[in-house]
Amino acid sequence: MGIKAIPSDNTVIRAQSMLYTTPAFPPGNGPDFVNAAVCAETDLTPQALLAFLHGIEAGMGRVRRERWAPRTLDLDLIAFDDQVLPDAQTHKTWRSLSLEAQMREVPDGLILPHPRMQERGFVLVPLADVAPDWEHPLLKKTVSEMLKELPDGARQEVRALQ
Repeated sequence: MGIKAIPSDNTVIRAQSMLYTTPAFPPGNGPDFVNAAVCAETDLTPQALLAFLHGIEAGMGRVRRERWAPRTLDLDLIAFDDQVLPDAQTHKTWRSLSLEAQMREVPDGLILPHPRMQERGFVLVPLADVAPDWEHPLLKKTVSEMLKELPDGARQEVRALQ
């Protein structure tokens, strides 16, 4: 599992969520996924941490050919403390893109916090296990608040693995 490969000389996992199963995203894009979240401490920059995570993916057989293609492993960087990258206006632009535009367009750099996290149960449910009080620096809502605002269906499709 990818989480076991994260601890290193410069990155320590401080908390890990339960494991959850969810339908693939976008819908119909393969078998169900297993999702989890970790809270980690690192001395890496956000860009270096993302490169480190992509290295773990590659080491486990992931090949990035197209956006949101079926994948063996997907390690995302959802947030990094209260940093907003690259800036608030760019974040707002990516946050407001339609799903169709998201599927066509790829940002040319890291965007933090993840611009769609507030819409995704498969992100918020596990994240609430490890950081329920983390506040989105632009939306000014905690993970718990964003989770409560999700439609029932988005929360219900996230099922804990026993």
